[in-house]
Amino acid sequence: MHFSLRYETIILTVRRPNTKDSLRMSSTLIAFINGFEPKDGAPVPEYPVPPIYEPGFIDMFWFYIVSWGSWLYLPFLLWMLIYCLKYDPDRYIWLFVMLLLQPIGAILYFFVRWLPSSNVQFPTFTHRWTKSRELRQLETAALQIGNAHQFIQYGEALRKAGMTEKAHEAFQGALNKDDSNLAALWGAASMEYQLGKFADAKEKLQKVLEADPTYKFGDVSLLYGKTLAALNENEAAQTQLEKHIQKWRHPEAMFLLAKLCQQAGDKEEAQNHLRGMIVDIDSSPKAIARKNLFWKSRAKKALRTL
Repeated sequence: MHFSLRYETIILTVRRPNTKDSLRMSSTLIAFINGFEPKDGAPVPEYPVPPIYEPGFIDMFWFYIVSWGSWLYLPFLLWMLIYCLKYDPDRYIWLFVMLLLQPIGAILYFFVRWLPSSNVQFPTFTHRWTKSRELRQLETAALQIGNAHQFIQYGEALRKAGMTEKAHEAFQGALNKDDSNLAALWGAASMEYQLGKFADAKEKLQKVLEADPTYKFGDVSLLYGKTLAALNENEAAQTQLEKHIQKWRHPEAMFLLAKLCQQAGDKEEAQNHLRGMIVDIDSSPKAIARKNLFWKSRAKKALRTL
């Protein structure tokens, strides 16, 4: 009888935690646990029932972090600690931060200390935030000193940050100081090409090639051929690219040349350029071949349509 009553107490306490009956039954259970067993009909001492705690969002967040992420976090923490001990001049401060403020400390160290010292390349648009201090310093130097060199440095930083229009203005500022500066001409022309100002880019690229046909190891020559093609000067673009691939076997140049040959009705020559590009990529070092897989796949696709 007593056992059955106490068993029902457990069930009802779970199902009805906020009713008077469940409070009385809970008190009966507590009395039984404490060794006090009331007689039938005797008053049962009332014991307060602790409030039921309902976990919130923060509790659930940390639960999943600890239960699912611990096997990932521990190697990450060890990696950051070892790197900090070996290479960081402020190692003791950061060790204290990582060990005290877990897991925020290790994550903070990763972004504040490890990433800036690594060779990881982020998308260019992130540079406007990660390099904001450098951009301000270069802008100040360009405005205060005002030489072409400072404007070129500022323009290069803006170009890497993906700020095309501002970069073009910076390179144009360098040209205002020295209109024959090859770096300024190249920078302004490359920005004008991205902005769709092909005629202006063509004029500047011609000046660079007249002064130094091998400037930037063929990058200027390639961009000049692309600019001529964008201006629908196909014959001039084909001539330029044929001259270009004799010195630099850029996959992009060979692909564009094949496309121009196809448009001119010379499919056999287009096929030769595409096959030659595939051979060049296959015979190149593995790192370069992986880098040019995109052009290889495009060449194979183009060959199937010829």
